[in-house]
Amino acid sequence: MTSITAAPAPSATTPQQAPRARRTDAKAGWLFVAPFAFFYLLFLIAPTIYMIVSSFFNTSLVQGGLGSFAGFANYAEMFGREDFWSSMWHTLQFTIYTTPPLVVLSFVIAVLANRVQRGQWFFRLAFFLPYVLPSATISLIWVYIFTPDTGLWPWLEQLVGLSPTAVLADPSLAMVGIAIATIWWTIGFNFVLYLAGLQDIPRELYEAAATDGATPWQQIRFITIPLLGRTTTLLVLLQIIASLKIFDQVYLMTQGGPGISTQVALTLIANVGFTDNRIGAASAASVLLFIVIIVIAVARQLMERRSERSA
Repeated sequence: MTSITAAPAPSATTPQQAPRARRTDAKAGWLFVAPFAFFYLLFLIAPTIYMIVSSFFNTSLVQGGLGSFAGFANYAEMFGREDFWSSMWHTLQFTIYTTPPLVVLSFVIAVLANRVQRGQWFFRLAFFLPYVLPSATISLIWVYIFTPDTGLWPWLEQLVGLSPTAVLADPSLAMVGIAIATIWWTIGFNFVLYLAGLQDIPRELYEAAATDGATPWQQIRFITIPLLGRTTTLLVLLQIIASLKIFDQVYLMTQGGPGISTQVALTLIANVGFTDNRIGAASAASVLLFIVIIVIAVARQLMERRSERSA
C-alpha cells in the first residue's frame, strides 16, 4: 500500500523572525533612498543653510569665509531699498499676468481636446512640445517675434493698420511680452495634467447628465469643474511658486530692462550677489523671497485640509 505524504505547509514567519524581516526591509529601503538623500542634502539643504547663515554676515565673493558679522543689517538694507520693493512688485505683477491665464486657458484647451474623437495625439503634441524646449530657445523665438520693424508682431500690427510697437523696449509692455512668452511656453504642462484628470472622469456621468437634458456647459459646470478641483488647486499653487521664481525669461529677453521695469526678485538677487559681489545682502533678499514662497505653500496646504474636512 502506497502511503500518501502531505505536502509541507509554507513556513510561516515566527514572532522571533518578524522583527528581523522588518529590519531587513527597512535597510533595503534606506539603501534605495540613500542616493537621492545624499544629493538632496548636498544641493538643497546645505545651500539653504548657507544662505540663511550668510545673510547675517558681510559675505563676499572676493574674500574667503563668511566675512564680518552684520546681524540684521542686510535685511534692513533690503527693506530700505526702493529697487527691492520694485522687484518684488514686478514679481507679483508677473504672477498675476501668468497664473490665471495658464490655469484657465489650459483647462479650456484640455476640455476641447478631450472632446476630439480623432487626432487627439496631435493636440497633445502641439500644446506640450514648447514645454520641452529650453528657456534660451523660447527667449530667442519671442525676442525675434517682438523685434521692432523686422519681427512677426510688428508685421501683424501693420497688417491690421496699427503702428508697430516695440514691446520689449516699452516699460509698460515689456512685462506683458515676457508673460505672453511664458504662457506659450508652459501651458502644455497644465494641459497634460488637466487632460489626464478629464480622462479619469467616468463617461457614464456625462451620458446620464445628457439623458437628463443637461447642456454641455451644465455638464462642465456641475461635473467637470468640481471633479477637477484638486487638480486646479495643485496647478494654482505650482504656477504661483514658479512665477515667484521667474528669472530665465527676464534675464534672456530684457535683462531687467528697460531701466528696471522688468527687474524681478531673482534678477535683483543675481545682480547684488554676482555683480556687486555681496553674497550676504543677496542671501538676505533670497531668505525674504523664500519666506514668501513658504507662506504661500503653507496657506495652500491649510486651505486644502479645511476643504477636505468640510467636504
